[in-house]
Amino acid sequence: MQRFVEQWLQRVSRRDVLRIVGGLGVSFLVPHLEGKAAERRGPERPTSLLTLWMAGGPSHLDSWDPHPDVEHGGGIQRIGTTVPGLEIAHTYPRMAEQMHHLSVIRSLVSKEGDHERGTYFVQTGYRPDVTVVHPAMTALVARKLGNPNVEIPQHIALATGDNFAVPRGGYLGDQYDAFRIFDPGNNINNLRPRVGDERQARRLEGLNVVSDAFRRQRQLQLEATLHEHVVDKALRMMTSEQLKAFELDDESTETQERYGDSRFGRGCLVARRLIEMGVRAVQVTLSGFDTHINNFEGQAAQAEILDPAFAALVQDLVERDLWDSTIVMCIGEFGRTPWLNVNNGRDHWPMGFSCVLGGGGLTQGLVIGETNPELSYQERDRPQKSRTLPADPIEIPDLYATLLTRLGLDPGEQIITPIGRPLALAEGSPIDRLLPG
Repeated sequence: MQRFVEQWLQRVSRRDVLRIVGGLGVSFLVPHLEGKAAERRGPERPTSLLTLWMAGGPSHLDSWDPHPDVEHGGGIQRIGTTVPGLEIAHTYPRMAEQMHHLSVIRSLVSKEGDHERGTYFVQTGYRPDVTVVHPAMTALVARKLGNPNVEIPQHIALATGDNFAVPRGGYLGDQYDAFRIFDPGNNINNLRPRVGDERQARRLEGLNVVSDAFRRQRQLQLEATLHEHVVDKALRMMTSEQLKAFELDDESTETQERYGDSRFGRGCLVARRLIEMGVRAVQVTLSGFDTHINNFEGQAAQAEILDPAFAALVQDLVERDLWDSTIVMCIGEFGRTPWLNVNNGRDHWPMGFSCVLGGGGLTQGLVIGETNPELSYQERDRPQKSRTLPADPIEIPDLYATLLTRLGLDPGEQIITPIGRPLALAEGSPIDRLLPG
């Protein structure tokens, strides 16, 4: 046995290399968090995608498309913004000062009014299909635009809520599922060894013995799992200085207060730090928009969280010269009805809702479409195909074809799924108005 151990210790595996590098530190391999953020991303600076996911279906009438004069407008008032002629709800005063960096689409349409199906559609650009699981757009970005210099995950979901709202890799493989962090800004569990270096080294050596034996005898089974992939990625991340991007200790109190003391606010601040590090795809979730009861109180409470965090994020990305290399999109699975139910709430409404987007060279200060807030209750009972569409309706696949184009990808490019089926990155066509001329 002793001879076996001696022979084993003479072998140098990739895990040994990771352990040795970890012991020496890898700060000489990665950029530090000091200095100008844009410089850390390098001269190429491929564009990242940052999605602010409004889980539950935000009310467009209580945010980006207010109509206070209609019967069910509630107490929402309009306020002017830095875009001439664009008015938003008075509950978003800080965002009003940042709107010149952004554009608003007020006429998104979908045929999915269920939370899970609507989330799937808006996150992937494809309606649910029992024959295939499509990847989230953020997963596509991580796959197509991955940064080899980034040692932490390239696809990250912050402040995650429901499982079906976490972006998945779909047919790209589970390795492209988002790395989930429930409470961003606080310590991430299990990223630091709980034992000393020597004991950790012995554990890895023992793991290598088992892995090698499994590899020799069960090659087909090995290829069907992600065991080695996950272990290697985990060890690489555990020894990386880039883990500092998940921490907020070196952010000033003033900066943290601007984003707000909430999971979402901290998530947006961590997202900014991840973008600075070169991560290509990040989603930050704000749950709680499903206001079937007491809509106005619920939407106002959400605005108190979203407004400071979103505004601080935009301001910081602009000031740090990261705006042109970061697409930011704020969106949910659908909107809410133009009328109130018996509980003073708004129900699901996919036939006209809003999103806010900007950065990455997209057109700024543009307002697309308009909803009709005076739709009668008769709309509720009509078949979906005969319901009244908003002015200038925008389809979800067209929105995603636009973003993919701006990211430097061809929406028509096909990927062959594991069952041999060719599928395009997006089914729609780019919206020319949002692209630079």
